[in-house]
Amino acid sequence: MPHLENTVLCRESQVSTLQSLFGERHHFSFPSIFIYGHTASGKTYVTQTLLKTLELPHVFVNCVECFTLRLLLEQILNKLNHLSSSENRCSTHITCETFNDFVRLFKQVTKAESLKDQTVYIVLDKAEYLRDMEANLLPGFLRLQELTDRNVTVLFLSEIVWEKFRPNTGCFEPFVLYFPDYSIGNLQKILSHDHPPEYSADFYAAYINILLGVFYTVCRDLKELRHLAVLNFPKYCEPVVKGEANERDTRKLWRNIEPHLKKAMQTVYLREISSSQWEKLQKDDTDPAQLKGLSAYTHVELPYYSKFILIAAYLASYNPARTDKRFFLKHHGKIKKTNFLKKHEKTSNHLLGPKPFPLDRLLAILYSIVDSRVAPTANIFSQITSLVTLQLLTLVGHDDQLDGPKYKCTVSLDFIRAIASFNL
Repeated sequence: MPHLENTVLCRESQVSTLQSLFGERHHFSFPSIFIYGHTASGKTYVTQTLLKTLELPHVFVNCVECFTLRLLLEQILNKLNHLSSSENRCSTHITCETFNDFVRLFKQVTKAESLKDQTVYIVLDKAEYLRDMEANLLPGFLRLQELTDRNVTVLFLSEIVWEKFRPNTGCFEPFVLYFPDYSIGNLQKILSHDHPPEYSADFYAAYINILLGVFYTVCRDLKELRHLAVLNFPKYCEPVVKGEANERDTRKLWRNIEPHLKKAMQTVYLREISSSQWEKLQKDDTDPAQLKGLSAYTHVELPYYSKFILIAAYLASYNPARTDKRFFLKHHGKIKKTNFLKKHEKTSNHLLGPKPFPLDRLLAILYSIVDSRVAPTANIFSQITSLVTLQLLTLVGHDDQLDGPKYKCTVSLDFIRAIASFNL
């Protein structure tokens, strides 16, 4: 399908698999499909685009918004009722309390002529939140085709693997489809596809190549990279607009954009400033820390222990594990001077980037830098999770069952200095 190929880039294998699973409109499809992959890997976009392009009857529900069983079931039923109702007839609001009621009401709604003899698709985005609801909900959705005796397929979209979902009592196994991360070539192709019409495709592709060369090592989120590309492109083409260079003067264009990309590195993921503030920063040539934004460096507000956790994470990311004894123990013994000099002569760890570290090492450093004894309570672990949610820490080893979870600190030294000097 040419239109679909131009809309969905670098996901040909996944689109082909889904099309083969969907089959013809009147065919019974697979009862449940589990689609997983990291954030910004195209799961939601590909699924929605495919269902809309093929004009298949479907409802899309975000499980974050529907945080209770009743909200979830009622939203599915009312969206289905809206699909089955004619344009001239206003559909009534359906109320539903339990999954048994949902099965009964689902049969009634799908009796409509507009949904007859074709597959109905229910898409549950952020499906990992289903694990916090009633125990019968997930097995019920997996067997919805069997329970209702209707031509229905449930698609689960999640960022975690199916093994984290599977109930202990056993359940119907869905078809599992993995969406891998975009490679640098995929990102180059997708971002270059968004080039402004007033500039040539080669000119914008060269800009994207420079952008990825700077940010790819620290950010592989397509949404963030697309935001950065739009934000910094006016500065890149500024010499061309002023007539100081043409589109092929890549060296001059690079020298013009380099200092501004370095400034943008300080705000990647954090979104510390808005687009309008960033434009003001580029015009005034000021430092990002001087902007009075929502979370500028001089206004960092974190819970008390979160600051120590972040400092401990930074120390664990940039100091080798073998130095922990020397730095954090009072009676660490003697250190051989020759070995210290050999290690000191090596390349600085700040140039090599942050290294992953296990949770127990993070807690050990935390205990050593906090004056009072900190018990490993749920409060401490929830603050670590919050730092991961804020993307101040990155979870890099959540599937390693032997060593446990591993993390990486994503903030700069200036950020650590700011929180260390602010009400500690």
